[in-house]
Amino acid sequence: MPAPTADSAALSTLFEIIGYAAGLLTSLAYLPQVVRIARTRSADDISLPTFRLLAVGVSLWLGYGIGIGSWPVMAANAVGLALILAVIWLKLRYSRQG
Repeated sequence: MPAPTADSAALSTLFEIIGYAAGLLTSLAYLPQVVRIARTRSADDISLPTFRLLAVGVSLWLGYGIGIGSWPVMAANAVGLALILAVIWLKLRYSRQG
């Protein structure tokens, strides 16, 4: 296997930055939903099964990131999971009781 070059190191750094940026944007995509639910105190339009499945999937991605030692994957999914859990908590807190 050839020794890494400056070009390959720069490319690796670029991909790491892209990974962090992608993770940040996709994870923060849940923030407006959290803010909206908190402000309106209404979560009637939120699908609890969808967010529960999403929480399980993102938890698995977080575990995968830990397993492979990928900080972008770990960071993105930790933030995403925290926001998804916030949506679930707000849904349970503000949903109508029938």
